[in-house]
This record gives sequence, structure tokens and C-alpha cells, in this order.
Amino acid sequence: MKGLKVFFWVLWRIWFYILMAIPILIMLPFLLISIVSEKGYPYFFKMARIWAKFILFGMGFYYKVEREEKLIKNKSYMIVANHTSMTDIMLMLAVVRNPFVFVGKKELSKIPLFGFFYKRTCILVDRNSSKSKNEVFKRAQNRLNQGLSICIFPEGGVPDDESILLDEFKDGAFRLAIDHQIPIVPIVFADNKERFSYTFLSGSPGRMRVKVLPFVATKGLTTDHRKELRDQVRQIIYKGLLKFKNKES
Repeated sequence: MKGLKVFFWVLWRIWFYILMAIPILIMLPFLLISIVSEKGYPYFFKMARIWAKFILFGMGFYYKVEREEKLIKNKSYMIVANHTSMTDIMLMLAVVRNPFVFVGKKELSKIPLFGFFYKRTCILVDRNSSKSKNEVFKRAQNRLNQGLSICIFPEGGVPDDESILLDEFKDGAFRLAIDHQIPIVPIVFADNKERFSYTFLSGSPGRMRVKVLPFVATKGLTTDHRKELRDQVRQIIYKGLLKFKNKES
């Protein structure tokens, strides 16, 4: 029985990568046109949302979103959330309609096909290089100046220890938000770790609950406030996660 379960887990994981490729191949000509220049990014973003929903539903995931505040069209935000799964990328695209650009780790650019578009549309960071971090900051500023939003998972990666509910936050997202005086949008992903963690033989189809929490204003703040702001937003997301956990117990 256990062997059969492992067999289906392996097939299901392979199916995830197949699902990643199918819509990319179908939309390939349009995707290529949309990345010729940065002006085409809003069109790329619309196709990315289709791609994300295709994967989520194809894997047997369904998401339920609760919004305490809604994003305004054509306004820039700093979007942050807890990070536990590769499906965080798809779920973020499915939930947020305002065009945004991910700041993400460069390792994902190695995934065949997906990586080709990932490294041309996202802002990649090498977390071991201070030069890379400075370059990321400049590129993010450029995207915000174009009227787009930025999405960062401020934990800086998925903790190796899956018992950690929420890791410590890095400063980058909050420094950018203060510099551009844009609101921070805290989002809680309650079930992604259970649904599809980085542990290979784990996960299952099912519900993915999302909560968009009240936005945190940055108007009037200076870079001296970034650590205080970072800790404030972390506490907001942490408390949101605890509420979901308490509902389950």
C-alpha cells in the first residue's frame, strides 16, 4: 500500500512540471512577443495568470480568498507573503490582478522552459552576492517607476526546517516600499506547505486558503524605520498564520 502511495506521489510531482510546460508551449508565440520590450509586460502578466490557474486546477488545488482590503487598479504596491512552496508563485499570480514583478532566487531560472521566461521577466537575486542585491534594488526601482507593483517573499527563501511557521524577514522589500512611499500588502498563504511542500514525497490536492490583510502605509516613513516596519509586517503575517492554525485545532 505504501509503495502504491509513493508511486502516485511521484507521478503527481512529475505531472506538476508537465502542467508548467503545457500552457507555455500553447501560448509560446504570444509570450515571446510580450517579452520583446518591458512595455509588453502587462500582456505577459495576463498570460502568466492563465498559466498559474491552469497549474493550480490541474493539480487538484482550489483556492479560497478572503480580502480585508482591495488593491486599486493602476496603483503600485509592495506585495509580501509567507513562503513555503513553489505553488506560492502560482497562487500569488492567481490572487493578485494588479500587474507585479517577482523578485526571486536565480536558481529557478534553471527549470527548463519556465526558467527562460522567469529570468527575462522577474528580478533575479543571488543572495550570496552584495553586488547582485544592489542591482536588484535598482531594477525594482525601475519597475515601480513604470507603475508596476513588486512582489517579494521577505523570508528570502523557504526554510529547510518545515516546522518553522514563519522565518525572519529581510529588509529589502521594506526599504523599497519606504523609498517609493507605497503601501505594503501582507498576504497569508495558509495551506501551501501542506498541499505542495519542497519535500518530494508529500502533498495532496485540496484547498488553498488565502487572506489579504489590511495594507500597511509607508507615507512619512524614512529608511530609519525599515526594521521597525519589517518587524511590524512580519507580526501581522505571523498572527494571520496562527489564526488559521487555531481554526484547525
